[in-house]
Amino acid sequence: MAQITLVEAINRALATEMERDSDVVIMGQDVGKDGGVFRATVGLTDRFGPERVMDTPLAEAMIAGMAIGMAVEGLKPVAEIQFSGFAYTTIDQILNHAGRMRYRTRGRMSCPLVLRTPCGAGIHAPEHHSESPEAMFAHMPGIRVVYPSSPRRAYGLLLASIRDPDPVVFCEPTRLYRLFREEVEDDATALPLDTCFTLREGTDVTLVTWGGMVHETLGAADALAELGYAAEVIDVATLKPYDLDTILASVGRTGRCVVVSEAPRTAGFASEIAASVSEQGLLSLMAPVQRVTGYDTVVPLARLEKYYIPSVERIVAGARRAIEFS
Repeated sequence: MAQITLVEAINRALATEMERDSDVVIMGQDVGKDGGVFRATVGLTDRFGPERVMDTPLAEAMIAGMAIGMAVEGLKPVAEIQFSGFAYTTIDQILNHAGRMRYRTRGRMSCPLVLRTPCGAGIHAPEHHSESPEAMFAHMPGIRVVYPSSPRRAYGLLLASIRDPDPVVFCEPTRLYRLFREEVEDDATALPLDTCFTLREGTDVTLVTWGGMVHETLGAADALAELGYAAEVIDVATLKPYDLDTILASVGRTGRCVVVSEAPRTAGFASEIAASVSEQGLLSLMAPVQRVTGYDTVVPLARLEKYYIPSVERIVAGARRAIEFS
């Protein structure tokens, strides 16, 4: 079984599903001839042809609108938005049309599209290339939001997203694209959506995170182990709808919860999880839920970027606040 990177897992999942289902088509800026800005679609034009891997103009609203039209007519479009900072112009189409299609037609139509986009900081990109807009999409009724954190989960969750009969926004952590390799079996087996993955078991504190921050959070769990604390690490994976039951069960065992996200703090998805744990798991908590997040500012350029992304040290400090609370 080959060891591949996360971006290679994305490519493999796309190829596998296009081979399995002739209704799957890919579209976006530079996805064809160039294979995408991160080469997530490299080789797919040669394999499936330009009618199924379509280069589009630089017009994100048009890309989303075309994908919706294709989806309601029976195709399964996978549309790439080159960077998540450019996804804001798709809001009208995704919010007002894709997410409402089933409701608007009283169930007569669905909208099985996937909107893929690289997300997050950590690659020294310019402005608009380092956004974390998952909370914005999660706020839209009818939209499922998925955010993988490893090659294996990227492969399985993308397959599941393409097969889902309703629209999915698939956020891909840019800084994890080539950070590490993992064995991924190309067996066309999807992973379950709407399910958290417990990556590490522990008894002293529950660390909840998703996407790129899983890397630093696992590092924080290692650092906490050196201090004598056993941290449980949960990868949310699907943010909308998310698996609160798994998180509450973990907090029931540990009594403490820290939510880690690189998005801005105010109204971020970390706040949603913190509020739900406080609301439904209050009697299990031995300390206030802690949030370790990005700041309420634009992601800074390269020299200051590392100070924006929550570090292992910041996560450890948040965990210690919870553990040592009295």
